Amino acid sequence: MSVLRVDSSIQGPLSASSELADLVMSELTAARPDAPVVSRHLAAEPLPADAWPTVIGAAGTAPEDRTSEQEAAVALAGELADELRQATVAVLALPLYNWGVSQHVKTWIDLALAGCQQGEPLLAGTPTVLVTTRGGAYGPGTPKHGWDHNLDYLRRILADVWQADLTVVEREFTLVGVNPALDAFHEPAALMKKEAQEAAVAAGRALAAR
Repeated sequence: MSVLRVDSSIQGPLSASSELADLVMSELTAARPDAPVVSRHLAAEPLPADAWPTVIGAAGTAPEDRTSEQEAAVALAGELADELRQATVAVLALPLYNWGVSQHVKTWIDLALAGCQQGEPLLAGTPTVLVTTRGGAYGPGTPKHGWDHNLDYLRRILADVWQADLTVVEREFTLVGVNPALDAFHEPAALMKKEAQEAAVAAGRALAAR
């Protein structure tokens, strides 16, 4: 077993998504302590924002004519694609920001796509846990129902394009207790947190059993 873990929260030790991913990993590594883990934190160590257009430019340039910047970008894209390709298990903590994926996640996805053959299923059949969190609530009947453009996009990439065997662990209302405007929602937020933690533990156990 080879595990790929990717985080993207800008909250550091306060990250709700990383906390849930830690629960997944705790169950997995307790059962598989010798499994190698490749970790990448897209917010703590961001990928260069100009790497993707540089790779695209390099694709139309003969290898012998590429600049050192193009060569580095091509190598990075290939490295990211290889990390996905070689993983036998993946744990991805990718929270919603501004109603969609963060710039860090989009750069990672774009580069990985550029680093493989068009349409290549980089996670084909790979058991993958996607942990995603949202500061507010976006379900039916809420004021921002339909504003979550994060989860559907990630499902499209991970499950449809990369063909991962996908499990999703979600938590909403992570800003309750932080944003005073949400103070009335402490009870449902606490329940959502508990349910997400239980789902993360179950997902980790399921990965360990694969």
